[in-house]
Amino acid sequence: MAIKLSVAVRDAQNNAIETTISTTPKLYLLSGSPPASCADADTGTICAILTLPSDWLGDSSAGVKSKAGAWTGVGHANAGAGTNVGYFRIKDSAGTTVHMQGTVTATGGGGEMTMDNINVATDQAVTVNSFALTAGNA
Repeated sequence: MAIKLSVAVRDAQNNAIETTISTTPKLYLLSGSPPASCADADTGTICAILTLPSDWLGDSSAGVKSKAGAWTGVGHANAGAGTNVGYFRIKDSAGTTVHMQGTVTATGGGGEMTMDNINVATDQAVTVNSFALTAGNA
């Protein structure tokens, strides 16, 4: 039989993620597929680097913790005339330690994170539409 956790435990686990990563982390939006693990180096082209709001995730409720505030920025110089975002990495505020990564798609595309437009050009406005963490072991 699999271990089952209460909603309170799942919410506590989710809330610990934001506490561990801390305030104002960096969101890297990159082209291609994510590396095998968070310990591996970035791959692909940097399309944008956003500084997330100080309180970047809402409180977990029923095992789900969703983005809080506006996650916006502009396309990085490396994006050139337009580069497709394939994955994200959330790093500490210094941008050195990767704590989380996953796929990015346009809204409705099924990625762990969705954007209004995944084709990013230098200095173009960039908006993350949705991001949520859903705890397992229900």
